[in-house]
Amino acid sequence: MAARDQPGDGWTVVLRRQPSRIGQGRPEAGYTDAFEIICCDCGDHPDQDYSEVAAELQRIRGPYSIADGVAAYEKHLELHRQPARCQHRTMTDAG
Repeated sequence: MAARDQPGDGWTVVLRRQPSRIGQGRPEAGYTDAFEIICCDCGDHPDQDYSEVAAELQRIRGPYSIADGVAAYEKHLELHRQPARCQHRTMTDAG
């Protein structure tokens, strides 16, 4: 798991304690007991509050208990490690 504060520090996916609220890109009012996955590769950004991201990103974020969060984090990393599969056929494939 990454322990960095900002994307660009070498990470794109992180499991972090869920802030109670984010204001001006920073946690405000402390943290909850839940954890969330932030995946920049999926279009998420750690400066956005849970309520500000799309429903698909909310599903990725969680919230999770720590044990469930670690399992979901590892599963999410595996999704990004799978080779990309071409969804379209070329003219030579059309036969």
